[in-house]
Amino acid sequence: QVQLIESGGGLVQAGDSLTLSCAASGRTLSSYVMGWFRQAPGSEREFVAAITSGGGRTYYGDSVKGRFTISRDNAKNTMYLQMNSLKPEDTAVYYCAADSYRGYSTSVRAQNRNVYDYWGQGTQVTVSS
Repeated sequence: QVQLIESGGGLVQAGDSLTLSCAASGRTLSSYVMGWFRQAPGSEREFVAAITSGGGRTYYGDSVKGRFTISRDNAKNTMYLQMNSLKPEDTAVYYCAADSYRGYSTSVRAQNRNVYDYWGQGTQVTVSS
């Protein structure tokens, strides 16, 4: 059974930086596409970023491009999300997810929350103005 555990959330001020981590256990996820999604109250779960198994390709949602950076350390079975220049509209619960698809993962697929097999419980990020 795969477990994904997010950490690193918290309360920060606008303009601050924060790094989220997603640690996986139960299975090595080095061959999985990994992604970050977020959900604000009353909103749908939104794609934030994704990274392919070897880290060679990354995808970002338009609202975070240039501010967030996704990375992974397969030796540690861990994925990260470096968030810079945070804005109040970044406030949400952030979830990590894993897609077990072994084929070529396109940007369209990576942004589709319905293809991900495993999800973490989420970590709250609150950005005050």
